[in-house]
Amino acid sequence: MSERERLPNRRAAELVAFEHGARQWIASIGRFADGRVAEVFLDNCKASPLADMARESALIASLALQGGATIETLHHALAGRDAGPLSAALAAILGETRDG
Repeated sequence: MSERERLPNRRAAELVAFEHGARQWIASIGRFADGRVAEVFLDNCKASPLADMARESALIASLALQGGATIETLHHALAGRDAGPLSAALAAILGETRDG
């Protein structure tokens, strides 16, 4: 298992808005110094079990990214599955248009 790549305590974040399941979502993305996506956070304005699941799945995706996985690999692994907001967020980050 590769060692987790650490991020600086303070870092810039980009916001990507997207729609999934007739809800508006925001993905916050942090990057490594070389530009690779290092972390993803998901949020929407409604508290719900789906929003909780989305936040938790984004945390796991962030750990995978910091462990050496690429965003393309994560996106491919979730493609064709009903993977919820995380799959839609990864598509939006990669610049794909997709309805969820």
